[in-house]
Amino acid sequence: MAKISTKHQVTVPVAALDEAGLQAGDQVVVEALGEGEVRIRRSAMSFESAFGALTGSYPPGYLQRLDAEDDER
Repeated sequence: MAKISTKHQVTVPVAALDEAGLQAGDQVVVEALGEGEVRIRRSAMSFESAFGALTGSYPPGYLQRLDAEDDER
């Protein structure tokens, strides 16, 4: 049985996470459903939330160089 800590944190049992298909690192949404009940679900990835997620992954100008190489072929 899990309990709420003084920091308002709950450790979710591994079996429950496995059954739900959730794993460490997943982004989740916690929703209050009513008195004494909450739901934890995987966060939906939208275009708006994903846009820019890879910003800074490549050095400046790298993607432009790739585009230029493609144009030369």
